[in-house]
Amino acid sequence: MKQLPLTLRAAHKSDIRTQICALCYRVEQGKTRVLLVTSRQTRRWILPKGWPIDGLTPAQTAATEAWEEAGVRGKAMDQRIGLISYLKDSDSPNELPCIGLVYPVKVKKIASIFPERKERQRKWLSPKKAAARVNAPDLAALLRSFDPARLR
Repeated sequence: MKQLPLTLRAAHKSDIRTQICALCYRVEQGKTRVLLVTSRQTRRWILPKGWPIDGLTPAQTAATEAWEEAGVRGKAMDQRIGLISYLKDSDSPNELPCIGLVYPVKVKKIASIFPERKERQRKWLSPKKAAARVNAPDLAALLRSFDPARLR
């Protein structure tokens, strides 16, 4: 089923927020590598992610976040491969509860100049090593089980 662009509604401050995450990957000599970036404030290793973009599908939003935060371009697939939950640091004293919808992005190009290059580090790792670097247990489980051969 083809995804439709999102139409956003205003959120109440107590709502759980939804973000779109990009699991950027490439296959080199038969070995899968995934791309992690650091968060801006805490410098933890995470997936590129952001708020849904009005008028774009979740996969298109994942591709946008992959470019802005990690400097990669590729094919974002409409197939959501998982959900992760986390608390997002915000400018207010409270953290925001979030659910991240994870979409795979098969990387075709890597740029040295991209919007958030001065704010983040990026690192290619095996899914197993990436899982060991992230703090969120559900993200670690998703990374450990990631197999691009199972994508349709």
